Amino acid sequence: MSRSAASRANRRGEPPPSPEPLPAPAVDSHTHLDIVLNGFRTDEPADDDAVDAEIAAAAAVGVPRLVQVGVDVPSSRWSAELAARHPGVLAAVAVHPNEAGEGAADDDALAEIDRLAALPRVRAVGETGLDRFRTGPEGWAAQEASFRAHVRIAKEHGVALVVHDRDAHEEVLRVVDDEGAPEHVVMHCFSGDAAFATACVERGFVLSFAGTLTFGNAGYLREAAALTPLDQLLVETDSPFLTPVPHRGRPNASRLVPHTVRALAEVTGVEVAQLCDALTRNAERVFGTWETGRGD
Repeated sequence: MSRSAASRANRRGEPPPSPEPLPAPAVDSHTHLDIVLNGFRTDEPADDDAVDAEIAAAAAVGVPRLVQVGVDVPSSRWSAELAARHPGVLAAVAVHPNEAGEGAADDDALAEIDRLAALPRVRAVGETGLDRFRTGPEGWAAQEASFRAHVRIAKEHGVALVVHDRDAHEEVLRVVDDEGAPEHVVMHCFSGDAAFATACVERGFVLSFAGTLTFGNAGYLREAAALTPLDQLLVETDSPFLTPVPHRGRPNASRLVPHTVRALAEVTGVEVAQLCDALTRNAERVFGTWETGRGD
């Protein structure tokens, strides 16, 4: 999500209770801890103790590893700093496509994303991509230019590309095919149908499913997940957004990942512990290990 969506941030109601812990560790491959704790305010950083408490709550239900994702230069810097101090966190850095559509992906911003992408615990460039839902046609050219620049940064630094795709399936594939995909491409909060999933799987992309998988009207997502090979699956929260059933509409958090993991297990027919092991292996293949620096 972008900072321009501040007024729509999912802050309604009390935080849901933690679910039953998973039988084996899993990974939240996409969270925004700064937004969880501070909304979209940039006037002060998220409190370290509060951040640590969120991370500990996730670990307590079997989610000890997170990928903290930036959406602009300040949040990308914060994400890199958090990953540098916390062994359970890796970072992704980028200017979000909606921000890019508003002109935020200028040369200085892209240079800073490039600098951050070289840091040892920054393991992805993203979320970047295309959004035809919140950005109108006047911003599409700037979005695409930013997306192309982010693809090149990911390839230069040998890190994963985390793609935001909102109502832009074919355009996303066109840009990535044209630029040449990095080794690892993650389709963040996968939102396509079975045909689009097949196109992504054939390209070797990893499909990351969020709480939307649990929504009653998301049969097309469950169909897409069912046909995705086990070694091309990830789960995420995109917290504080996209809270899974049974808590849809309340604030999301990494500790709610077990709801999505169990839904994915039901869809794929894979036993939950086995699925957790596969999700962890996939995350470590895409992002590297949490315990070491890049290249260690």
